[in-house]
Amino acid sequence: MKRQKGGLSISQRVTRSTTRLDRNSLTLPVEVVTEIFLRLPLKSIATCRCVCKLWSSVLRSQDFTDSFLTQSCAHPQLLFACSDYRHEIHFLSSSQPENPEDNSHVVAANHLARFPTSYGLFGCTNGFFCYGANQGKNKAVIVTVVCNPSTGQSLTLPRLNSKERYRVENYLGYDPVAKVFKVLSVFDGTEHHVLTLGTKKLSWRVVECSIPHYSSRKGICISGVLYYIAAEPRSSSRESMVVCFDLGTEKFSFVNLSRLKRALPQSTTLVNYNDRLGLLMSSEDTCYVFRTCKRFKLWVLRDAAKHEWSKHVYVLPPLWKDVIVDRMCIAGMVGVNEIVLAPWFQYVPSYVIYYNVESKTIRKVGIQGMEALQGRRLNTYLNYVENVKLL
Repeated sequence: MKRQKGGLSISQRVTRSTTRLDRNSLTLPVEVVTEIFLRLPLKSIATCRCVCKLWSSVLRSQDFTDSFLTQSCAHPQLLFACSDYRHEIHFLSSSQPENPEDNSHVVAANHLARFPTSYGLFGCTNGFFCYGANQGKNKAVIVTVVCNPSTGQSLTLPRLNSKERYRVENYLGYDPVAKVFKVLSVFDGTEHHVLTLGTKKLSWRVVECSIPHYSSRKGICISGVLYYIAAEPRSSSRESMVVCFDLGTEKFSFVNLSRLKRALPQSTTLVNYNDRLGLLMSSEDTCYVFRTCKRFKLWVLRDAAKHEWSKHVYVLPPLWKDVIVDRMCIAGMVGVNEIVLAPWFQYVPSYVIYYNVESKTIRKVGIQGMEALQGRRLNTYLNYVENVKLL
């Protein structure tokens, strides 16, 4: 490949926007060079952005970002977030096993990045992660941070001038139509603000909500809609509704949980069930999943406007008790067939468990490379993808 002062030469199809200088300096089709760049690891792409303006333009384009994300989605990973004794967040990733017949599998964890002063973890969407951090030494205040674990880049969002700074939940979502990330902040169930990432001047906007509610940290983004579990202030139920926030219109809607006929167990986890919201829970009314667990239940939201749900029950096989040796939590689902469980705390040997609801098979997958975080609280996220988009 020919090299010039700026590095590898690239050619583009001639368009009205292509200048005379562009036509003379580009010699390879941009489609070919894009394919080359797509084969590079993400950190190498970050380095290539600094080679010349032309490379930077190609690698920062929306087309390349979309292509890289599509490629990453074909090979999703597990993402582990763990805080150490200094309250720093460590992010590690490992591959998600793709062979359902492999009952004894070991994968290696790759250390991605470390970020300081964690206050709370709010969740992961399309390769970006949102968490709270303590800022300042003498009189610490809580700020919201969005980071990219794969690149190590982070962005501290502007502080909100709110009366209540500690009873706050943040939800990170992605609008696939506008192709933008947004953060929704809920303060004490009465104040709601939204911020769009990627704008020249980051600022919070007030959004109106017709029903005051106490939000939980259980949330998920599916097809441009943020879902999270909440309760009305005067409700006798611990969690009485699902709040739906459309990232495109920035409007709220609500789905009543009364048709589920019982309060949600503490183990309830929000999952993406074939682009529909799913509420996955164990048979025990606890946040843990023990070897005494007998079944899992899944409620799938069929029609939000009509508050219609469908119910699925998955009875566990007898060998379940031989596999579970410690308290676990529901990490989520891979596709519509596999339930994934992960330990609450990092112990050696590390592992996650995959339960296939169709074949009734259980896989115990070992994770190597996490020994340094022994005994720390572990948060496991499924279907993590790398994203080259800059914050």
